[in-house]
Amino acid sequence: MPHFSRLTDIVTCSLTEIVKNAEDPAATLKEVIDEINEGLAACRRTVRTSHTNYQRYRSEIEQHEADVAKWVESAKTALSDGNEDSARQALTRKVELEDLIEGLQPEMKAAHDTWQNMLRIQKALEARFAEAQRRLIDLAGETAQVRLESETAIHSAQAADAERASEVEEELRALRQQLGQ
Repeated sequence: MPHFSRLTDIVTCSLTEIVKNAEDPAATLKEVIDEINEGLAACRRTVRTSHTNYQRYRSEIEQHEADVAKWVESAKTALSDGNEDSARQALTRKVELEDLIEGLQPEMKAAHDTWQNMLRIQKALEARFAEAQRRLIDLAGETAQVRLESETAIHSAQAADAERASEVEEELRALRQQLGQ
């Protein structure tokens, strides 16, 4: 069962709560780590795609801006040659390109904003991933510690039982001696 429906759910989750409410915290953390990995992979794809889109828009706008400058030069040349119709056509093309640039700029900004936002989310996911891994390692360490403490407690109990049995045997010998047996 997936724990998260969106990448932001991973970023805003409380691993402490997830682990605290889990029947098997280690298994739950492993599932969470798998989901974070999937989220990171998707996030990285989106980062690459949005960055590529941003670069493509930027390049296209730069090319159109260069073309605008060429049309302005073309209009100047045509006007200085006395050809107003050619100058008018060149300026019409320039205005069309400026309109196109004006339409592409919000798309470039949106691609840039998406890229930056996804980079922030990626960093947060990477931090959450590291936290989940640390918690899993800590949990494994706690499990090992609990096992060690259990073994120590068992040995202590066995030693106490052996000591008690030894005391009982000693008292039994003392009683036998008193009774002359």
